[in-house]
Amino acid sequence: MTSYESSNVGPPGRIACVGLGMTLGSHLTPLARSYIEQADVVFAALSDGLVEMWLTRMHPDVRSLQRYYGNGDKSRLTTYREWVAVMMAEVRAGRTVCAVFYGHPGVFAWSPHEVIRQARGEGYAAHMEPGVSAEDCLYADLGIDPGRFGCQHFEASQLLFFERRIDAFGYLVLWQVGLVGDQSLKRFSTGPAYRQVLVERLAEDYPLDHQVIIYRGATLPVHQPRICHVALCDLPGTDLTAEETVVLPPAQPLRRNRAMLDRLSALDEAKAEA
Repeated sequence: MTSYESSNVGPPGRIACVGLGMTLGSHLTPLARSYIEQADVVFAALSDGLVEMWLTRMHPDVRSLQRYYGNGDKSRLTTYREWVAVMMAEVRAGRTVCAVFYGHPGVFAWSPHEVIRQARGEGYAAHMEPGVSAEDCLYADLGIDPGRFGCQHFEASQLLFFERRIDAFGYLVLWQVGLVGDQSLKRFSTGPAYRQVLVERLAEDYPLDHQVIIYRGATLPVHQPRICHVALCDLPGTDLTAEETVVLPPAQPLRRNRAMLDRLSALDEAKAEA
């Protein structure tokens, strides 16, 4: 039973935001499919026309949100607000709406969170159904267990716009490096000079010859993930798209905290004597 079926309180309109996962077809969950199939209207935030065509096999009324993007003169935040507005218009009209996004609908996606916030604030039923994200694929493809050394995730520009602490003892995952330094939210890429600023920031915690991983997950079953290694100093001259992620492995081995271990040992001894 989906939330469409189980929720019968409040106004009749409702919305579910679902994720397709990263690899076409193979990551779609049965529950996400049921939300798509049972909706009155489906909105799709998908940049690949092939994926949109595949989606129409599940529902006859699929409306692409891609047309709201500008050509370099329009802020992406303006576009995302327009997405929320068109989705909420259908919800307020009493329709059952499904919004479909790549990966997990709540990861690096402002509009799903905002439309759910607005819908719930107005008394409508709203639900987010998780999906397989790029992060999930990254762990599997690169053989990383985030519980072994720890793992930090940042949108790359956050390291430049804000004062953030980097833990070089664990993995550092930087998202949207191809857009790093963009303050306008209008560009779909920046360039080597911006990545050089990022490298200079990272050089405060990593040697310039530190090997980093450039990763992009597969989106079609016949594709393989892109995995390549470059030195940190070579990152500015390496072509990157917004879809590619940069991973910095640990630069230093973990150091034992002797003072804390002694405290814990003392607690163990006290408990054993009690």
